[in-house]
Amino acid sequence: MWVDKSLNLEPAFKQIVENDFRSALNLADFKSKSADVRREANTWAEKKTSGLIKDLLPSGSVDSSTRVILANAVYFKGAWKQKFDPSLTKDHDFFLLNGRSARVPFMTSYKMQHISSFDDFKVLSLPYKQGKDKRRFSMHFYLPNAKDGLPALVERVSSTSGFIKDHLPRKMVKVGDFRIPKFKINFGFEASKALTGLGLVMPFSCSEMVDSSVNVKRIYHKSFIEVNEEGTEAAAASAGRGVLCGALREEDPIDFVADHPFLFVVREDMAGVVLFVGQVLNPELHENGNGNKKRKWGKIGKNVDSKKVLKWKWQRN
Repeated sequence: MWVDKSLNLEPAFKQIVENDFRSALNLADFKSKSADVRREANTWAEKKTSGLIKDLLPSGSVDSSTRVILANAVYFKGAWKQKFDPSLTKDHDFFLLNGRSARVPFMTSYKMQHISSFDDFKVLSLPYKQGKDKRRFSMHFYLPNAKDGLPALVERVSSTSGFIKDHLPRKMVKVGDFRIPKFKINFGFEASKALTGLGLVMPFSCSEMVDSSVNVKRIYHKSFIEVNEEGTEAAAASAGRGVLCGALREEDPIDFVADHPFLFVVREDMAGVVLFVGQVLNPELHENGNGNKKRKWGKIGKNVDSKKVLKWKWQRN
């Protein structure tokens, strides 16, 4: 947290920040050194996310009128409990929402997996190696049966309280055709408009934090996640200025081919806390400026072709 030196923090808020959240309070001179403060905040976010989140606050986001910067960061790196064999990774078609397809690398395995089939979607859970504590992390893949079924699935997930925890695989099953794509997402945006659409009134007051009239008008968010044969590396940072439908016999293998847009969730399963959630929509190839092919990976919550944002109505899951 960066607070202009001209402001006085409310004692109760200062105690919460320092004791409960164990966060650092930094006095800043926004009037004459706003660019320096922005660089300091960006450096903090980059270090906290092991270099994955860069330039959280873009140029022009902090100026002499800024009085408070509130920033948070999350970093997660997990190795699969059962890693994928890279020699089995092959290119296959991934079908996009616009009807086109793209060739992307798919990972596969012949080992039993945590998969459940529901009425119009399937769920795959890939657990990560457990650390020394009792926390258990998994990545859950929610795959609609229809190749264009993600928007409807997102609507169900986001509007139904407890949907995620109520739709998780409870046992391991044999797999038939089993493929999930490698993907990497790097996504950032100014979030105040999206949050306003979810009901947040902007700007909102910081009167319980400082003894002056300060409002939060902009919220910047960046996230990064990469999924490959080894596991998952993910980070996110934000800054605010100022029942199964039919039982299968145990020997029946289940296909799980994530060759069309799907939802993913990184979750701590003991407490039910969701760390990351996103949608893989468009992992297509594109040409960069010098004519070389370069992979362009799907963006969270956005269909790159139609520019249509798949909106969320957040519920506790």
